[in-house]
Amino acid sequence: MSAKHPIVAVTGSSGAGTTSVSRTFQHIFRREQINAALVEGDSFHRYDREQMKAAMAEAERQGNQHFCHFSPEANLLEELEGLFREYGEHGSGRARRYLHDAEDAKPFEQPPGTFTPWEDIGGGSDLLYYEGLHGAAVTDSADVARHADLLIGVVPIINLEWIQKLHRDKAARGYTSEDVVHTILRRMPDYVNFICPQFSRTHVNFQRVPTVDTSNPFIARTIPSADESFAVIRFADPGGIDFPYLLSMLHDSFMSRPNIIVVPGGKMELAMQLIFTPLILRLMEARHRA
Repeated sequence: MSAKHPIVAVTGSSGAGTTSVSRTFQHIFRREQINAALVEGDSFHRYDREQMKAAMAEAERQGNQHFCHFSPEANLLEELEGLFREYGEHGSGRARRYLHDAEDAKPFEQPPGTFTPWEDIGGGSDLLYYEGLHGAAVTDSADVARHADLLIGVVPIINLEWIQKLHRDKAARGYTSEDVVHTILRRMPDYVNFICPQFSRTHVNFQRVPTVDTSNPFIARTIPSADESFAVIRFADPGGIDFPYLLSMLHDSFMSRPNIIVVPGGKMELAMQLIFTPLILRLMEARHRA
């Protein structure tokens, strides 16, 4: 952790909704004129798309049916921790981009599913913003979580997460339902053993809970809308959080525990703005003092 060069990390699995959180932070950065160095978690995968297919096939031949992007060995976690450490100490580091599709890849004249070269980032930035799978990761060889000044978890209940993943992967990536189900099953051990523990290290968790029937996520025709959901927001340390103010601004919200506020799903992005703006401004104030 660093007062002079703060790090904000948003962590959540595929289909969790971390993109909407990132959109909220982009609004805050733009409004408050904060220059953020942006890092995507996918850029710290160990393998590009074709290499990952080969690595999974080799793992299956060796009897490992669960090798996936959730697996620590499929990621450069020591390098990610190194980036966080370097940025916290000096406000700089090295990162790259993962090119998801043809639109991403076109400016770089590279095939989709590949990485751009490593390059220096962070020069003159006010903070580092990470969004991906492993912002609060801890393994025997890497402790990414300890370097972040603000850790945020995005964790829909599991059936909703699966519905979102099914719809996204089928619509945007051309996968079949069978492909997505196979991916979910392959990832389950690492989801339980590696992804879930991260949400005990986060400072704030956002969990969307639908109010419609999601008991069989694999036949859901639509993703439950924000208005068909509640957002459960948990603070690891509620000290300094102005709950009366949040309750007054977020109508129909309520406290379910001393450190948890529940808000209507349609107001989740407003809640993020109200919660994260003062937290970011505190980081900036500490930075200026340092």
